[in-house]
Amino acid sequence: MNLYTKNGRPLQVSGDKVYSRSGKIIGRIKGEKVFGTNGRYVGTIVRDRLVYRSTQSTRLSSGFSAANRAGTAKANRVGSAIWGDEPNIPD
Repeated sequence: MNLYTKNGRPLQVSGDKVYSRSGKIIGRIKGEKVFGTNGRYVGTIVRDRLVYRSTQSTRLSSGFSAANRAGTAKANRVGSAIWGDEPNIPD
């Protein structure tokens, strides 16, 4: 699965885990939502984009732990006009 943030920053997906371009764990996919290691909402997957939607920010899931992984050299893509904001993800 190719996944990017709303503004086009590339993310890595491995199984149900999402990582930043540099390999830091961002969260776990549950349905169309991504939740951080602390169980807090990170964003919603819309097609190939991860978008933060404040109306869903109160959602929680169980926390988890996962190791970081190697980074990637994927290029950015053009931003999207999808409703929502750029998720707060370290690069």
